[in-house]
Amino acid sequence: MARLVVLASTSPFRRELLARLQIPFETVAPETDEVALAGEAPAATALRLAEAKARAVVQRYPDALIIGSDQVAAQGNQRFGKPEKRENAITQLRLMRGKEVVFHTGLCLLNSATGRAQVSCVDTHVGFRDLTDSEIEAYLDKEDALNCAGSAKSEGLGISLLSYLRGDDPNALVGLPLIALCDMLRAEGVKLP
Repeated sequence: MARLVVLASTSPFRRELLARLQIPFETVAPETDEVALAGEAPAATALRLAEAKARAVVQRYPDALIIGSDQVAAQGNQRFGKPEKRENAITQLRLMRGKEVVFHTGLCLLNSATGRAQVSCVDTHVGFRDLTDSEIEAYLDKEDALNCAGSAKSEGLGISLLSYLRGDDPNALVGLPLIALCDMLRAEGVKLP
């Protein structure tokens, strides 16, 4: 019998990405504090939170493969989280225009039966065009990007804000690095094509 796969996330984007693998899975909301620790590098935050999300649901799933993922967008020391409000999205996009922002996507696959955790961070380097204020306003009029780190949904109209994307897995920018996840699942005996 195949081991249960659990996605410890409420993100509809991560759920859609995982569904591409055509394996049965359940989703559950992890209860985790997503605040960065003092002095913690963005990639370290993404890795720590990905594992914390997976571990947060171990009690409910003692014999499962639990997937946790988290994303931190940063340009130098400046971090860009989910804006939640239009004013915050405008501020973020103004700060990012004409710059490269690195989206660090942390991934953890936890075998809750053995305690083995595989972790990886997949970075995507994103170049933002030198956006005008009117382009930013027009974009936010057309696309709800308030629940996306960095305020730009590359899988939607947000692609028009960008000058380039560089990384090993285009799915990482959306929130779940499927290439790394496939390797992790295979290492746990999950059959994938």
